[in-house]
Amino acid sequence: MRRVLLKLSGEALAGEKHTGFDEPTVTEVARQVKQITESGVQTGIVIGGGNFWRGRTSGSIDRTKADQIGMLATVMNCIYVSEIFRSVGMKTQILTPFECGSMTKLFSKDRAGKYFEKGIVVFFAGGTGHPYFSTDTGIVLRAVEMDADGIYLAKAVDGVYDSDPKLNPAAVKYDEITIQEVIDKKLAVVDLTASIMCMENKMPMYVFGLNTKNSIVNALTGKFSGTKVTVA
Repeated sequence: MRRVLLKLSGEALAGEKHTGFDEPTVTEVARQVKQITESGVQTGIVIGGGNFWRGRTSGSIDRTKADQIGMLATVMNCIYVSEIFRSVGMKTQILTPFECGSMTKLFSKDRAGKYFEKGIVVFFAGGTGHPYFSTDTGIVLRAVEMDADGIYLAKAVDGVYDSDPKLNPAAVKYDEITIQEVIDKKLAVVDLTASIMCMENKMPMYVFGLNTKNSIVNALTGKFSGTKVTVA
């Protein structure tokens, strides 16, 4: 892989607290990403905002405003995780699709490309900048724009199953599945908009469990044990 985008769950970064941040967890992620970037892989990061806000669960707030709060939650996450990355010796930049004063840079493909070429880890915060689009859609959009070789989804579950393994102990894990099957079977690897974008733009995804030891390094160095979502 020359260039990849890694999606991190905000809730996973909160550890057992489920809200805020768990610094040892984030530091371990940083250690692994540093190993990946030092091997020459250009790495972009997208982080969900679930450790701060899940707007769709709030029925009393206008959806547009709720989604805007979620966008800002992802910016906060990226600022924090970016600083942890820097503390272990990486160079980082945060790009957003809207102005955030001096805290971030405004996204452009050319700017992001220059950062990648310099070995800088690029954080894509703020989603697409528009309501009604999730960070799933945001990462697929950025992956397509940036000509990434694939999307790596680090989740609480170690792959794609035919049903929820938390509810069904007999759930069967897929080693490989097509994006069309994901859509047809409503497996919700990513949301429907993101799934269709992956299918139309032939963007493969690799789904794995974040909490397994060296999971990020293994996923990117031939020891992948999750589920590959193919688009051929």
